Amino acid sequence: MWPWGHLAFGYVLYSVLVRVRWGRAPDGSAALGVAFGTQFPDLVDKPLAWSLHVLPSGRSLAHSLLIATCLIALVGLYCRRRGRPELAVAFGVGYLSHLVGDAIGPFLAGEYAYAFFLAWPLAPLPPYGDEGGVLSHFASIEFTPFFLVQVGVSLSILGLWVFDGAPGLARVRSLTGRLTGRGDPDR
Repeated sequence: MWPWGHLAFGYVLYSVLVRVRWGRAPDGSAALGVAFGTQFPDLVDKPLAWSLHVLPSGRSLAHSLLIATCLIALVGLYCRRRGRPELAVAFGVGYLSHLVGDAIGPFLAGEYAYAFFLAWPLAPLPPYGDEGGVLSHFASIEFTPFFLVQVGVSLSILGLWVFDGAPGLARVRSLTGRLTGRGDPDR
């Protein structure tokens, strides 16, 4: 799954959870937490495997349910102590949705060995072969029906995010304003 597909999938799951559980749209901090969670496994594994060559695959360490469970528990403890347990839930939903998003294709195709990354290091990694790098992956984009469905679904989830009030956008604008020297840092 591409980054925008992970983001859309995680956001829709979290938005539905928040609406069902608390009867409201996600807040800005939680929206950023779920967004970070949806990208986290790739932000760890891809550079460490493809650029630094310290991991065996772009789906290994942070794509393991063992590591995910431990990390989500640690984030949960930290957020609970800070009085913001909903941030841990947002991060956890995003993180776990990423893993589901990467595993669903192999499961649906009946290629279960390609979902063994979920059990790494207790199970062997799938036989991916040469994974290339970030640029080679983007250069290999093919406008297949699956790819186009991901783009379409992502755009429709963008509509849900706007309907929710674009949570997180004000925080991102404030941060970028501070980093670029534009805007009032006290806003």
